Amino acid sequence: MALRHRTDVLIIGSGAAGLATALQLPPSVRVTVLSKDALHGGATNRAQGGVAAVTAADDSVESHLADTLAAGGGLCDEAVARFVVAKAAAAIDQVAAWGLRFDHDGQAPHLTREGGHSHRRVLHVADATGAAIAKTLISRATAAPNISIASGRMAVDLIAAKKLGAAADRVLGAYVYHGDADAVEVFEAPYVVLATGGASKVYRYTSNPQGATGDGIAMAWRAGCRVANMEFNQFHPTCLYHPEAHSFLLSEALRGEGAKLLLPDGSRFMDRFDGRGELASRDVVARAIDHEMKRLGAPCVYLDISHRSPAFLESHFPTILARCASLGLDLRQQPVPVVPAAHYTCGGVMADLAGRTDLPGLYAVGETAYTGLHGANRLASNSLLECLVFAKAVAADIAGRGPAKASSPPLPAWDESRVSDSDEQVVLTHNWTELRGFMWDYVGIVRTDKRLQRARHRLDLLKREIHEYYARHRLSADLIELRNLIDVAALMVRSAMRRKESRGLHYTLDHPRPNPAAKPSVIRGGSDRADALQPRPLAPKAARKARLSLAKSAGS
Repeated sequence: MALRHRTDVLIIGSGAAGLATALQLPPSVRVTVLSKDALHGGATNRAQGGVAAVTAADDSVESHLADTLAAGGGLCDEAVARFVVAKAAAAIDQVAAWGLRFDHDGQAPHLTREGGHSHRRVLHVADATGAAIAKTLISRATAAPNISIASGRMAVDLIAAKKLGAAADRVLGAYVYHGDADAVEVFEAPYVVLATGGASKVYRYTSNPQGATGDGIAMAWRAGCRVANMEFNQFHPTCLYHPEAHSFLLSEALRGEGAKLLLPDGSRFMDRFDGRGELASRDVVARAIDHEMKRLGAPCVYLDISHRSPAFLESHFPTILARCASLGLDLRQQPVPVVPAAHYTCGGVMADLAGRTDLPGLYAVGETAYTGLHGANRLASNSLLECLVFAKAVAADIAGRGPAKASSPPLPAWDESRVSDSDEQVVLTHNWTELRGFMWDYVGIVRTDKRLQRARHRLDLLKREIHEYYARHRLSADLIELRNLIDVAALMVRSAMRRKESRGLHYTLDHPRPNPAAKPSVIRGGSDRADALQPRPLAPKAARKARLSLAKSAGS
């Protein structure tokens, strides 16, 4: 098996962000896409709602922009938000050209409305838009002769020139764990795109897939990139509450079509919290549900759309109806139990309008990135839109720079000369459970200074344990993901402790009012090395050889 690979562009992540980027690169560019699991296993495949875009005559880009800024709680970058919403129609045309057909009502697209939107503007494919987009992109990518897809690969760390002794920094590739072979491969590339999704797996309850462990955010931060707004973690208000549901999402489009939230006694409550009722933004609805559950000691609330006709529900929400039916629940005839669950990471690796990060050659796109679009809270159905718009921007920037040589001579191989197999897997299992538990309890929907301090203290202990474990033992998928989650959790807690106000998704009982001036929270990469689980150092001989090779390459 080859342990070393060279490519023109390495894309880490195979969801909408990664595959759309790959498809928009020129056919002459060799592209390698890394996928942790099966291609259909990512968050894109789970997205139910749709893509927000202005296509109706009574809607406007200015209205979409205003809704995005309002949802963002004063922290959106208006120029970025305008850039994205203005390019939404072109993004829809592009995905349609790849073969996707959105639902239509006659000749016009069928549009639904979700929380925070002032108009119906969400294009969709029934209630499985993400799955339809994923299927379309996968079909195109697997047929493209210049795109290679490497499944079962999990990136461990980025390889940066400065860490190998070079004077000028840039990304050179990545160390990648191949689970089936239980080996670490070297992927060399002059351009690397992080499209690894978010970090909601840091919480006990999440709508996200198993792989949402913040890999790209953690790797970029360890490589010296800035991250921003990591305190803003969106909790989707309505995940199905059932022991076998595994946090199955009940699309916000249900509320857009008239579904009501009810207390256990059957009474409505959202009008007491916001004049928009069930169509308030996600942060408002999630806090209202959390408040009522705690006030009543109730395990859940209920979502009721039984007043709509069975034919309408069967046409627009077949996936949700089928999943509920498999659990003995009939959405057509009864309210169903729901609870909030961690859903979206609004912060991430700082990236500009071309997706460029602080490390030359490294790009970030999709949920991994912080572009300024979402601010303190993401407007529903702007996430798939962001993936499509910035995928094109990243591809255009890379193509505009022309061909670039991969690092020469070859990068040093991964060193395992000083590690051993572990006979203490229980350490990882216990730490994984502990981390997700206290993050849910202390850094969840409602926070306090004391809760955040407790989380920080426990993180300090976990970091020391995992750093020691990482330094001594061979890699495994669980170890890589736990290491990344601990780094990302530390960034979340640091950001939350700095924000002495309540804004958007960050709500704290100790500082309930927003500050007059809204500022993003930015943490410079590696600014507090106590917060970082460091990359395993190269063996002295390998490190010396790498420095000499880079110096020789620079001299030529």
